[in-house]
Amino acid sequence: MAKIYKKTSGNGSIALYLGKRDFVDHVEAVDIVDGVIKVDPAELEGRKVWVYLACSFRYGSDDLDLIGMNYRKDIWIQRQQIYPVVGTKPANTPMQEALLKKCEDQGHAFTFNIDTNLPCSVGLQPAPEDVGKACGVDYEVKAYIANEADDPDEKINKKDTCRLIIRKIQFAPGTIPAGPQADISKNFMMSDKLVHLEASIEKELYFHGDPIPVKVKINNETAKVVKKIKITIDQTTEVLLYQADKYTKTVLNEEFAEEVKGESTLEKTFTVIPLLSNNKEKRGLAVDGRLKDEDTNLASTTLIRPGMDKGMQGILVAYKIKVNLLVSSGGLLGGLTASDVGVELPLVLMSPKPADVTDVKFE
Repeated sequence: MAKIYKKTSGNGSIALYLGKRDFVDHVEAVDIVDGVIKVDPAELEGRKVWVYLACSFRYGSDDLDLIGMNYRKDIWIQRQQIYPVVGTKPANTPMQEALLKKCEDQGHAFTFNIDTNLPCSVGLQPAPEDVGKACGVDYEVKAYIANEADDPDEKINKKDTCRLIIRKIQFAPGTIPAGPQADISKNFMMSDKLVHLEASIEKELYFHGDPIPVKVKINNETAKVVKKIKITIDQTTEVLLYQADKYTKTVLNEEFAEEVKGESTLEKTFTVIPLLSNNKEKRGLAVDGRLKDEDTNLASTTLIRPGMDKGMQGILVAYKIKVNLLVSSGGLLGGLTASDVGVELPLVLMSPKPADVTDVKFE
């Protein structure tokens, strides 16, 4: 059998088993969440065993819960009664069948279907001094012992629970559109001559960690001098749940000492690579959902399908490339009279689809 993830309750009465912790959003549908719960009825004392799958937005540290403040908001939640068994269950998956044989008569299978309009797992990077779990969207499978599925007056002891964090992830589509292009022509005071700037990338989407070639064309008709070229990549994060919060953080900032004198041209490709490893100190930067002790990437671009409720996404992430020219008059006052000429290009950053994930066409 492949690797199995297991969590046991503090009292040993229930154990939660999952065959994987990454569940892929294929646009039309999401991988089913299938697992097994092993139940020892001896310690239940007439209570029932339940399991839920919740998509939640965490917007504070665990410490807040100790002073009576709720630090998470459930975006979506489903519950099932596991023991005693009620109703009919869907057909078991091969992984469930293998686990049920191992658990014998104490094993009980469960299956959840994640709605396609729910967000992917994403977190906001904490500062180095922060403790506890990061803010963001996460998914949790939790088994627990209780009299009722969700009674606000019933306190559930921590030793009667076991849980595993899972991730809902989305990979890059199989068909990638051609890249965008942007251009601008700018004139300056006391001159009718122009500086023309054109920038483009070959394709719209790049994988995390891949080099991004940015093609730059400059036609300087003026007597001014282009002193340098600056390329930046900005991540814009929009947090939708707890407040209308939208902010931008630069994840790459590189300068190239390319001088373009008056009445001359330049055509060159500059390669840049935005990496999380170069942005570890930036608090609030959006990163892909992280499991314990696992590394991750900058957050993937949020893909919004037609008809999707943006408010359900929790956190929206987008990227843009900015190409700026520093143009000066030269001489002693050149730096004081310098000005920018700039364009922006939209960028989609995502993870490649692994070979073992069935290819699904993205519309």
